[in-house]
Amino acid sequence: MSTNTVLSYRSMEWNPQPGLSLGQAQQAIYHLLLDIVKHWPPEDVLEEFRHLFIHHAESVSDQAVPAMHVILFANDEAEFRNTLKRCCYILVNNWEMARRFDAVQGLVQVFEDPLLQRRTLSPTLKRLRKWVQNFIASQDFEELKLFAARLSEERTINRPGDWVNRYTSYLLVPQYVNEANSIEQRQAAKALSRRLKEKFKFDLALYTAHSQSALPRRQTVQNPTALGDSVLRLIKAIVAKRGEFTYHNLANLFLEQTKDTSYGNFKVMLPKYLLYTVRSNPISQKIYNHLQSRLTTLYPEHDADPLDASLLLRTSNRVIDCLMTENRQTPSPLFSLVLSQGNALTLAIVLLKLVLISRSSQIYLEVRIADLIRYYEQFPTEECQWVINFLEVFRVTFAIYTDNIEYNLVRINAPSTAKSSEDIIIDPLDNLDTFRIFSQKLNRHHS
Repeated sequence: MSTNTVLSYRSMEWNPQPGLSLGQAQQAIYHLLLDIVKHWPPEDVLEEFRHLFIHHAESVSDQAVPAMHVILFANDEAEFRNTLKRCCYILVNNWEMARRFDAVQGLVQVFEDPLLQRRTLSPTLKRLRKWVQNFIASQDFEELKLFAARLSEERTINRPGDWVNRYTSYLLVPQYVNEANSIEQRQAAKALSRRLKEKFKFDLALYTAHSQSALPRRQTVQNPTALGDSVLRLIKAIVAKRGEFTYHNLANLFLEQTKDTSYGNFKVMLPKYLLYTVRSNPISQKIYNHLQSRLTTLYPEHDADPLDASLLLRTSNRVIDCLMTENRQTPSPLFSLVLSQGNALTLAIVLLKLVLISRSSQIYLEVRIADLIRYYEQFPTEECQWVINFLEVFRVTFAIYTDNIEYNLVRINAPSTAKSSEDIIIDPLDNLDTFRIFSQKLNRHHS
């Protein structure tokens, strides 16, 4: 470590008192890392982190190692784990904001230090190495690696299970809604998830625009989906609207119709609304019957009560459970039935319509998406193609309808007075190839 770095740190005003409690020792470590991550080069910060958590050796701070002693001698592995996690995300947050993505990857590599496997007679070092090894074997470390993988250069997804890296924006959601995680971890997860969604949305709009232009092949923009060229036809099919009956308008109309109704009546009307635009699909009747049966017995004690925001949210979340996963570990029977018959778009549209009437349910839905990704991750990639197809259709659908880029269809060679897809009624016999997709950025923003 450079002499200048050491001197610049020692000039800072940070002098915790001796005889620290566990909480004070933890705050001392956090304060140290917060200071140095803002003033030091990442390589020096990583070296200091290694000294504290791997080597348990000298530190530029006279109080850092004693503070770590207090944490270790408390003999509480859970508290040590929380300390280590929070320290990691203090660094991740600051490096992510500074766009030092290589440093985040370097943080993960610190835990590959062979010293962790070396035998020692020191009870303190033995406890430290054992606890760090347990952290490396935990889901907490998997979550840290998730950050590093997405903040580093794009990876080639060709090994079993690697397909899940496409959907990191969803896998991060459980981290930032979990109040047991530190504020640093939650902030880092939310910021990265949002950035990944924005990137996908922008790349999709860019690809859509360039794929319809006359650019030379070498200038074409990379397709951000795993759907190939068929994504253009998918977007056209999703955007195709019938006059005033857009998904947003249908959602507003349904909310208006049910605002003064009883909860029991709302439950009768909900499946009809969800399946209105896809009722010609044979699978729709099966979905309708399944939802109707489930809703009949849902919160029956409130059937005579007026519908309110709480009942709307809880009911929407229960429908999501029914459509996705009911035990948060395995796919629901309805999810498997719908996708096994090739109805990814139908399911995506039903989920979209649900979120459009219950905006607060989108986070809940994304957590269930993460549950399913984790379930299917255990299987070979070739066995997950139908699920991957659904995930691609789902994120394209939601990028189009719930974010701040609006897509419209315009018929090619139409008269100059032709209007956008808000006013186009597309006949089922129409050739979608006669339409072009146009996108524009809107001012609205949904978090």
